[in-house]
Amino acid sequence: MVEPEVIELEVFYDYFCPFVYRASVLLQNVGRTRPLKVAWRYFSLAQVNSKDDGWTVWDAPASENVRGRLAFKAAEAARRQGRFEELHMPLLVARHRDRLDIDQLEVVERVAVDAGLGLERFRKDVSDPEILGSLARDHREAVSKHGVFGTPTLVFHDGASAYVRLAEAPEGPDAQRVFDHLVTVAAGEPSILEIKRPRKPAPD
Repeated sequence: MVEPEVIELEVFYDYFCPFVYRASVLLQNVGRTRPLKVAWRYFSLAQVNSKDDGWTVWDAPASENVRGRLAFKAAEAARRQGRFEELHMPLLVARHRDRLDIDQLEVVERVAVDAGLGLERFRKDVSDPEILGSLARDHREAVSKHGVFGTPTLVFHDGASAYVRLAEAPEGPDAQRVFDHLVTVAAGEPSILEIKRPRKPAPD
């Protein structure tokens, strides 16, 4: 029996994006039956939407309340404990299913503890002035190398990429079917640059 080929991809993401949550559920479901190797890379929507050319999410003062920044810190703190995967989906679930405010430290700490992270180490790392270095690196590479403008953007091993917005998170067999279509178009047909569905106007 031939083992299925491992599909490798990078996903540039922001925890506040609902489409990231849906894509993460899709990849989680596909990964249950098919080997996937996903590298989660940071991309800040607050940064890309900023109108101030001299301002960056990663260099903004700690006293400034920047939407989404704490979640990136938490994810990187989890990486330092070797538990990124354990925290990644719970943070997305907290935000998009449970409607919790993941810009609040007490909320993020509760999610981290539930995910099995050591709280003392977590707090120390989140407070580290260098914790956002990975966000700066990933975001700049996303823009300069791949032209990323939004999340989630999937980048396949051959360099093909696609910005994907799912209407819902497919479950069961639908997950594999949707993913296969996505790979066929995004990675297999580079001549297709964009597909966007028009929305029918609401009836008068």
